[in-house]
Amino acid sequence: MKRQSFCGWTAVLAVLMIMGTAPVRGAAAGPVQLRYANFPPAPTFPCVQMERWKTEVEKRTSGQVRIQTFPGGTLLDAKDMMDGVIAGQADIGCLSMAYQPGRFVLTNALSLPLAIPSARVGSLVLWDIYQAYQPESFAKVKVLTMFTTAPANIMSKTPVRSLANLKGLDLRASGGAAQILTAWGANQVGMPMSDTPEALQKGVVQGLFSSLEVMKDLKFAEICPYITMTETVIYPFAVVMNLDAWKALPEDVRKVMDDLSVEQAEWTGNYMDGHVEEAVAWSRQHHGVEVITLPPAEKAKWDALLEPITAGWIADANAKGFPAEAIVKDIRHRLSVRAGQ
Repeated sequence: MKRQSFCGWTAVLAVLMIMGTAPVRGAAAGPVQLRYANFPPAPTFPCVQMERWKTEVEKRTSGQVRIQTFPGGTLLDAKDMMDGVIAGQADIGCLSMAYQPGRFVLTNALSLPLAIPSARVGSLVLWDIYQAYQPESFAKVKVLTMFTTAPANIMSKTPVRSLANLKGLDLRASGGAAQILTAWGANQVGMPMSDTPEALQKGVVQGLFSSLEVMKDLKFAEICPYITMTETVIYPFAVVMNLDAWKALPEDVRKVMDDLSVEQAEWTGNYMDGHVEEAVAWSRQHHGVEVITLPPAEKAKWDALLEPITAGWIADANAKGFPAEAIVKDIRHRLSVRAGQ
């Protein structure tokens, strides 16, 4: 009997030792720590949406997740964002697809001159298109959300009231916007937005072609006293997560992030549209910026020059194996639906 009792206690102790060395989920294990990289400065809208997403995830997971944010390229810069997230240099990253148009062919179709009316509509349609086509360019990451800028307009040191004023003007732009400027006769200069203030100050460029929140966020109103309204094109963004980091999350945390995807896209679009209005009003009030609206006949000339761009994208995308006509038709249909909601 004594030997049986001894063996029994030995087995119990062995089980307790195994339990003591096993990982424990819950409070004792501590929250999951994630690093979220972004490339523009903290006050800009991609980083504002990042901080909002961080706050919502931490709140909705009841402290299971803690997210450390890295704005301003402090962890990964704009062009290294996608590959850096794939490699695990950051768990999450925000990227501008316009910086790599050849890599993100399908989603960059939203950068065509398709008369996208707002960031809210653009953001929701971008997410719709991603969900519908699941492009291979995102196969190595988990896509958490997508969003767009508001439509692009010209900010310049000298007034642009006609195509003649635009001819030969050096303007910063990237992605699909480059083709638009070329069609209008301007000289497109490619560079990250974060390099643009210095380029303007040094005269490397005489303006830029982008959404107007940067007039306030990056203080371009101090350098560019003129805005010419074109409302022509948007820039698409994506927030992506390292696949191993995603798979390691508890199922309830993954559900919280999935449930936020459309909500975050719409929130960011609404924020962007409101912020653009605020930035333009601020630029007028504090810096006397003039907002130029093209006369209808002049605007029609500008728009006519852009018609070949979409046809060219369709031909190129078809050659790469994409159902290009169907994609453009789908985008236009979804724009009308989302604009009516």
